[in-house]
Amino acid sequence: MSAELEDCIRTVFEEHLSESVRVQREDVCSGVTRLLDKRRQIKHVDDVLRRQRREFEVKRESLRQRKEELKKKEENLKDSLLKFDKFLKENDAKRARGVKKAESERAVLRERGRELERLHTHIAALLVKKEKLRERVERFRVYCEFLHAVLKTATEFEDVGQLVARFETLTSTREQLLRRQSEVERQRESDSVELRRYVSEQNSILLQHNNTLSQLQSELDNVLTRTLAQESSWNHIQAAALRETHLLSQIKVVTLNLYHMTGGILGGDEGVNTDDTVGQLDRIRLFIEDRTEILSYLRSDRSSRSSKLSDGE
Repeated sequence: MSAELEDCIRTVFEEHLSESVRVQREDVCSGVTRLLDKRRQIKHVDDVLRRQRREFEVKRESLRQRKEELKKKEENLKDSLLKFDKFLKENDAKRARGVKKAESERAVLRERGRELERLHTHIAALLVKKEKLRERVERFRVYCEFLHAVLKTATEFEDVGQLVARFETLTSTREQLLRRQSEVERQRESDSVELRRYVSEQNSILLQHNNTLSQLQSELDNVLTRTLAQESSWNHIQAAALRETHLLSQIKVVTLNLYHMTGGILGGDEGVNTDDTVGQLDRIRLFIEDRTEILSYLRSDRSSRSSKLSDGE
């Protein structure tokens, strides 16, 4: 702004200065007149400068205000642009939702159209069915008349509905009984099959048990045979043991008697225990050895005496 002001002042000064020079050339005045003219020109220039400066200040203030207004307008424009952009985005979103909604509504309309066609088809089928039912009613009218005739003869029913209900109950009971009978038959067949299978399995098991029993019986016979043989051998062994025991008892008794005959003592420090047969035999052996030596000695002495007698004769 200051540079523009200086340029403006310089231009105005140069214009007035050129005009003053031109006046000086045209008018030949005195020095006082020129001085007055100069002062007047300087004052005029100052007035013009002050006026232009005031105008410039006014313009500068106006420009500042204009700039602020433009800045505010720019900010407002930015806000407006942001709002417009947001509006466009919302509008696009609304348009997208509208398009989607329109597509959905068109899909619904198409589905409604197909549903309407199905309903028309269903109505046509129902009309055909209605006609068939009407024809059927016409055919079954005779049965209705028959039911009314039966109702007149039956006293336990008040109307046809009760008669039909009773008939339906009996029919339902009959169907239940038939189903029950069928179930019982199927169960019986299943039980029969299961029984046959069980009997077959039990026969197989019984056959296996019979085979096992035969094997066990054979093994038992063999064991009994071996047992009888072993019992017989055990009996022989027991008999032999009994004989040996009897013989041992006799030997002990004889040994004890011989021990007594040899003058043996039972018990005590010098004696022998009653059951100590070996000790008793040792004592008997010693007694026999002693008596044998004595007998030998006597025989030898007797022989010597005999020989001496023979020699003396």
